[in-house]
Amino acid sequence: MEGITLSLDDTGASLELSIDPHRVNALLEVEKVYKLIRNSQFKDFFIFDDNLVDIISQYKTDKANHQSRVIHTYIGERRDAIITCNQLEDGLSAYLKVICDHSGRPASRKTIMKTLQQAEITRGIGHKNIEALLKRCANGKSGEVFDTLVAKGLPPKPGKPSQLKPLVENALERILKPQFSGTDKADMRNLGAIICVNQGAELLRRLPPTNGRNGYTVTGAKLTAKPGEWLKFRAGEGTVVCDKDVNLLLAEIAGMPKFRDQRMWVDDTYISNGVNVGSGNIEYEGAVLINGDVTENMEIIATGDVTVNGFVESANIQAGGDIIITEGAMGRVNENATKYSTKLVSKGSIHVQHGQGLDIQCNGNVTIGRQLAYSRIDCKGSVTAGREDKPNGNIFASTIKCHGPLVAGTLGAVAGSNLNVDFSDGFNSLLKRTDSLDDVLTQIKHNNERHLQRVELLNSKVVPKEMQHRVDDANTLLENETQLLLWLEKKAQEMKNTKVQYQEGVYLEINKRLYPGVVVKLNNRAWRADKEYLRSTVQLTGHKWRIEPLI
Repeated sequence: MEGITLSLDDTGASLELSIDPHRVNALLEVEKVYKLIRNSQFKDFFIFDDNLVDIISQYKTDKANHQSRVIHTYIGERRDAIITCNQLEDGLSAYLKVICDHSGRPASRKTIMKTLQQAEITRGIGHKNIEALLKRCANGKSGEVFDTLVAKGLPPKPGKPSQLKPLVENALERILKPQFSGTDKADMRNLGAIICVNQGAELLRRLPPTNGRNGYTVTGAKLTAKPGEWLKFRAGEGTVVCDKDVNLLLAEIAGMPKFRDQRMWVDDTYISNGVNVGSGNIEYEGAVLINGDVTENMEIIATGDVTVNGFVESANIQAGGDIIITEGAMGRVNENATKYSTKLVSKGSIHVQHGQGLDIQCNGNVTIGRQLAYSRIDCKGSVTAGREDKPNGNIFASTIKCHGPLVAGTLGAVAGSNLNVDFSDGFNSLLKRTDSLDDVLTQIKHNNERHLQRVELLNSKVVPKEMQHRVDDANTLLENETQLLLWLEKKAQEMKNTKVQYQEGVYLEINKRLYPGVVVKLNNRAWRADKEYLRSTVQLTGHKWRIEPLI
């Protein structure tokens, strides 16, 4: 553009604009001069917008006053890259911000490290992040801004609370871990000794809490971890804290130990060599251990575990804990499969080595050692047939209701006898709880909206001083109601998640073979095996049962 000259001062750092009115042959506007600068060798200089506007205005004023002097002003300069470092309030992270240079010195590793040093950033520096940032800046435009996480501290990790370590196993746990004798094969006949502890036996040890892991900030300041807390160590029934070691629990009486829900106790144990006409029925406040068989029409009722180290035939056993039958159980069933001569009812879990004609009801899991047939199961846990590490047992000609997966080696039989598995009860229970919670939530939400309008109206009024406390009370009640509403909304979402988890957690897992006639159901969604399948899983996917090969 004629009449416009761009030049550097003696230092080469500042850009000067000169306007010679005698040579200007076109209308001079700020936009045109900007374009001239951007197309020149000085395009990356930092431009002072105000100075540029001022010199153009001065030129126009001179022209209007018929003055023809040459005017000069500095309109730009070289600027080095600007590097700043900021850390968050907690000191656990620092961010680097770089404004690209204007024909000055670009950002370099040296200048970045100097900035970090000035900000006292010494720990957790991410050198890879710095290199990546420098590459971005090298390809960036003048004045372009880049930032990155440059350093990370280490938050302290609180210590774990003390743990309770049982020194004896529950009877059911011992049963489910067959003993090994001389070879790698498990001897399924040797199911481990069913033992009771003697008085003074060590039952439970409280392990000390951990100290946690200390952390540090990006400036190197130490962040001390909060140590774990000591759990309360309460002696359950039949136990006592050791005089010499406050972290050791001993058996106060001889009996059967039980550890559940972080609590250890010892049940007073009734031991018998068998239950028959000669011994009579057993009703006992505690655990019952039968080292023999339970014969026809006999009854055992106990508040603790019932362990039968033998065989059960057409008997009734009820337990407040687990029921364990190390051999097998047999019963008769009527033609309509509505009455069973052997009934096992437990508030815990039930284990039977093999069974036929059984009515099993429990709040926990059901485990079958080898085989179950012509029986009925109603449990609130899972059903497993076979060894714990390799469930290859058989179940056929039975009706099963459970709230967890059914895992077995073989389901069904060649003869085509039906096996029905129903997961509906647990899901329907969740639906009822969800519906009840939704009803309460809807009502409280309606009330909260109504109360909010009234309180807002009340707050907008001029209230006498002596009545202000009532307004404050109303605001407090509204706040409490709102907090309750938020809590209920959170619980409602948790219930929805639980329903999804339930559907994902109920399935059939077959490790050998699935025969025709096996039916699996969840309310109105049912699936029936119409042919024989090898190792596979049957699971609800997208509201439809699907069978997939087990790899």
